Amino acid sequence: MSNKLIPVEERHLTPEQVDVIDRRRRRGQLLLVIGFQTLIIGTIITLWSGQDFTYSPGWIHPLGYWDAFLFLVSFTCIVSGIQLRRGLNEFFSY
Repeated sequence: MSNKLIPVEERHLTPEQVDVIDRRRRRGQLLLVIGFQTLIIGTIITLWSGQDFTYSPGWIHPLGYWDAFLFLVSFTCIVSGIQLRRGLNEFFSY
């Protein structure tokens, strides 16, 4: 009896194909970790960027721009990580 947890299209793969899928999923997990770490740092930086927007003159707000960049990187990494990690049925302890 076949394993019902494995998607149908992945039940009859060669070892090389399984290796490619595992590398893709690990890369997705790495991007998820990077995305959530930058989200945490961006949230902390938000405390200082509010002060930067309040007290910096004109359009010069370097910390605000840095904060927006961190949230953009975080969003991009999380979305890419979810797409690459699709179909994951195992628990990796690394």
